Amino acid sequence: MQREKVDVLVIGAGPSGTVAASIINKAGYNVKIVEKQRFPRFVIGESLLPRCMEALTEAGFVDAIKAKGFQEKGGAKFVKNGVICDYSFADQFTEGWSWTWQVPRGEFDKTLADEVERQGVPVHYETTVTDVVFNGSDSVTTIEDVDGNKSEIEARFIVDGSGYGRVIPKLFNLDKPSVLPGRKALFVHTKDLNRSIADEPNRITIVVHRQGVWIWVIPFSNGNTSVGFVGNPEFFDEFQGTDEEKLRAMIASEPYFAERFKDVEFVFEPRKLESWSSTTDKFYGDGFVLTGNVTEFLDPIFSSGVTLATVSSHAAAKLVIRKLQGEIVDWETEYMQPTMQGVNTFRSYVMAWYEGTLDTIFFAGEQDPLVKSQICSVLAGYVWDLKNPYVKNHGTALHKLARVIGLRDMIQASNG
Repeated sequence: MQREKVDVLVIGAGPSGTVAASIINKAGYNVKIVEKQRFPRFVIGESLLPRCMEALTEAGFVDAIKAKGFQEKGGAKFVKNGVICDYSFADQFTEGWSWTWQVPRGEFDKTLADEVERQGVPVHYETTVTDVVFNGSDSVTTIEDVDGNKSEIEARFIVDGSGYGRVIPKLFNLDKPSVLPGRKALFVHTKDLNRSIADEPNRITIVVHRQGVWIWVIPFSNGNTSVGFVGNPEFFDEFQGTDEEKLRAMIASEPYFAERFKDVEFVFEPRKLESWSSTTDKFYGDGFVLTGNVTEFLDPIFSSGVTLATVSSHAAAKLVIRKLQGEIVDWETEYMQPTMQGVNTFRSYVMAWYEGTLDTIFFAGEQDPLVKSQICSVLAGYVWDLKNPYVKNHGTALHKLARVIGLRDMIQASNG
C-alpha cells in the first residue's frame, strides 16, 4: 500500500480544517488535508460572527473572502409579536471586530479551501478516513478515495476538523450524549424578490414564532435569503404534506414575514436537520486535537458554529506548532479549558433562549445601554472576554437580570 509522510494531517476542509492548515503551513510544516466530500457542498451555519474574523485574518483568508462580495453583517435583530430588539455589533462592550459576513456556506467554504491550496496545502476531496493507528504522537492513517483506492499517511500530528463526520471520536468511541434536547430544523434558500419590504440585509433576523420555536432569516448578496424554522420535532408534526408544503404553511403562519415570502421561489427542495447536538469526553489526545463542530456542536440559534470552529482551530494550530518544535504543551489548560469556556458560555445562552429567559431580556423596555452592550458582545462571539460579567457569570447573570426586569415590570404595572 502506498504511504506518504507529512508533518500534520488535517481531516476536513471546512473552516476549522483550513484555518488550522493555513497557520501550520505558514510556520513551515508539511500539511495535507483530506476531505470526505466534493466541494462546493451544502452546509448550514451561514451567518458568521465578528469574533471569527481574527482567525480568518491570521489564516490569510480575508482578502479572498472580500473578493467574493459576500453580504456584510453588522448586527442581529430579534422579533417577537411585532416587538423588535436590534443589536449593532458596533455598540458591543468588548473591543474587537464590529462586522463579518453572511454567506452561502458552499461557496464560502470552497473559497477558504481554494485559498489554502493556493498557499501550498494540498486538499484531497472525496477521500475517507477508514482507520487511524497511533504510536505515541505519531500516527498512520488509512484513507480511501472515491474509486476505492487505499493508501496510508504517516503524520507527526493530526488535526481533526471533520465537523459532523466526527472521525476520531467515532473511531475511538469518544462521543457522548449532549445535555441539550433534540431539536429539528426545516430550511430553504428563497429568491427574495420582496426583500425591500423588510430592508436591512446587513443583519440576521431571528423571529420568535412561539415558545421554543424560532425562525432565521439570513439575506445573501446574491439576492437569495436563507429561511429556516427550528423547534421541537412535535411542532413540525402539526403540518401536513411534503416538506415544501409544510414549510410554505409555516411561513404563511408567521405574520412578521408572511407577505414577504408568500409564494416565493425556493432555490432547492427544503432540507432537514435534526438531533444535531453532540459532544465528546475530551478534545485532545496523544497525537491529535479536535477542532470545530467535532468538539461540540450546540445549536444554530446564536450562529456559534463557525466561530467555535475557527477560534478553536486557530488556538489548536498554535499549540501544534509548539508541539512540533519540541515544546511541552499542556492541552488541558491551554486548549480544553479555553475551548470549553466558549462552548459553555454559548450553551448557557442557548438554554436561556429556549426557556424564554432571553425573551424577557431582549424585549424589555428601558434597557440599560451597558448591559445591552455586554450581551451584544456575546452575540458577536466574544465569549472569552472575562471582563464581561455576562461572559464571566454566564450561568447565573442572565437569570438574575431577567428576575430584575420581571420585578421592575410588576412594580410599574402595580403603580399603574
